[in-house]
Amino acid sequence: MGQIEWAMWANEQALAAGLSESGGLRLGLEGTRHLERVLVCLLEYPRSKRKKGSTMERCGQKYLTAVVKLFGPLTRNYYIRAVLHAALAVPAGFLLSTILGTVCLGIASGIYLLAAVRGEEWRPIEQKPRERPQMGGTIKPPPSNPPPRPPPDARKKQPEVGG
Repeated sequence: MGQIEWAMWANEQALAAGLSESGGLRLGLEGTRHLERVLVCLLEYPRSKRKKGSTMERCGQKYLTAVVKLFGPLTRNYYIRAVLHAALAVPAGFLLSTILGTVCLGIASGIYLLAAVRGEEWRPIEQKPRERPQMGGTIKPPPSNPPPRPPPDARKKQPEVGG
């Protein structure tokens, strides 16, 4: 059995935390807290590429991947993400409407720390250029001659036998 990729779990957990706290902040609480939750959602929306197997890319992820790649080691390193999420979770713990998101963000911070200790880091999902099918491989070129036809008298309609 393969090793667990902890960063995938932390990514889902942190995204859920950002979304749940954004919902709690719609109640009219601090505007700066809303900005921090949007930051968490933007940071966590692009998934990392898995070491083995295929990775399902989220809808529209390629646009945010470019932004996350722009910040380089600050967003790629899971130690930094763990500290960032832990720091964002502390002040939100004092508001009742954001307590669920705070707990999720604290759990995500711990999982990111575990992923960092195990040597994982964020890698972008690169789109592979689509290769055109090679002629002569499995796809055969279309025929250059028409299909063979029976002689003209064999093509005439045969009279039905029977009554």
